[in-house]
Amino acid sequence: MKKMVIVLLSLCVYASLLLFSVHKPSSGVSEEYMTDVGKLMPVKVKKVVKGTALSSIQEVIEEAAKKDLKISIAGKRHSMGGHTYYHDSVVLDMTGYNKILDFDKEQKTITVQSGATWDDIQQYINKHGLAIKVMQSQNIFTVGGSISVNAHGRDIREGSLISTVNSFRLLNADGDIINVSREKNKELFYLALGGYGLFGVILDVELQLTDDELYEMNTETLDYKEYNDYFKENVIHDPNVKMHLARISTAPDSFLTEMYVTNYERASGVASLQEYNELKDERLTAVSKFALGMARDFDWAKNTFWKLQKNYFLQTDGELISRNNVMRSESKFLEYEDENDNDVLQEYFVPVDAFADYIDDLRSVLSEEELNLLNITIRYVNHDEGPVLSYSDEEMFALVLLINQGLSKEDQMKTEAIVQKMIDVTLGHEGSYYLPYMPYPTKAQMLRAYPRTEEFFEKKKQYDPDERFTNFFYEEYEQ
Repeated sequence: MKKMVIVLLSLCVYASLLLFSVHKPSSGVSEEYMTDVGKLMPVKVKKVVKGTALSSIQEVIEEAAKKDLKISIAGKRHSMGGHTYYHDSVVLDMTGYNKILDFDKEQKTITVQSGATWDDIQQYINKHGLAIKVMQSQNIFTVGGSISVNAHGRDIREGSLISTVNSFRLLNADGDIINVSREKNKELFYLALGGYGLFGVILDVELQLTDDELYEMNTETLDYKEYNDYFKENVIHDPNVKMHLARISTAPDSFLTEMYVTNYERASGVASLQEYNELKDERLTAVSKFALGMARDFDWAKNTFWKLQKNYFLQTDGELISRNNVMRSESKFLEYEDENDNDVLQEYFVPVDAFADYIDDLRSVLSEEELNLLNITIRYVNHDEGPVLSYSDEEMFALVLLINQGLSKEDQMKTEAIVQKMIDVTLGHEGSYYLPYMPYPTKAQMLRAYPRTEEFFEKKKQYDPDERFTNFFYEEYEQ
């Protein structure tokens, strides 16, 4: 019975694996208004058009040009800073544009329309023994949305998502369809990927796949000061470790000191992938919602939950799981309908060698602030080719923070002030932060974290002089 309780409560841990938090839009927002899952920035839009065919998408572009309307591009709307809409804009909803167009098992490639989700791809390729190379820890997001933010995942042998994109087609503000790759229209490749929908509509994408594999989960605990050396000695230089994640405690009794790490190592022995490759579904949602709700409201619940989830993962030591299933995590249990608060995300990148000192400085800041911090997951971001708005030009640890905050303007201002302090700490350690969240960082912080910011916005105006494609992120940070 005790183990069952641990299993049920531990499902909440997947909250920290989201790159974008999951909530139902507030029932207080009328149909003429639009918001994202963060619920913090509802605005009136001109209309929402669901793109289901190329012709319908082209009609939106043509109408906007004739009537001088702004266009915003939306998928699942999990970016939280107004990246997917704009006041009085035409919002192009791409979720219905989701067909799988081509698949080459031998070359390990798949071409999908940009509204397809990662789950759509997994369902299609799993039976062929193939898997996705890079994606978030949830498979509910659209491909177009994910590459527009250049997402990253758990695979420490791959870089960010851009490294797996072979090519894509882009519908620009003039209504022209452009083939984009590292060889054709190369400049646009590094602008539109990680470009937050500002350079046009990504229509379809060819992705490079990899083999599905069977992994053994191995978990151990350690002190945060040991993590840097542990990672170098036991993870990054061991070719059998293919995926890795760590969590550091946000519980009051062990705040930012205790950690546990889980390595996904290539399985050895007689077990076959076929025994473990059936795609898992979500379950036990109600219990998980309840447990996370308790942790939102009570310090004792945070302490208890940290111990339970740590013990649970230690008990799973040695269990086997397929690569595709590692990339499928609980998400529905994070949906809740509280009218007064919600969960938001921040993500900070810090050089590997700076980790312990960074945690010390972060703890010093947060010990003086009132921030309802629920979870921190740590991943490794391998250096690879990056877009113009690249969040990392060296090997980094990425810390994903799940924060509960109120919806009022006062609560937002409090969170904004704390976020700016945390970003200052991150920048002080030569780190960076991720852009798909609330526009809490200052313009000066963005310029420091993203030194090619001005170049990005200049290229935006060059490729889209009428600024047809826009969103609140652009309005906030365009210089």
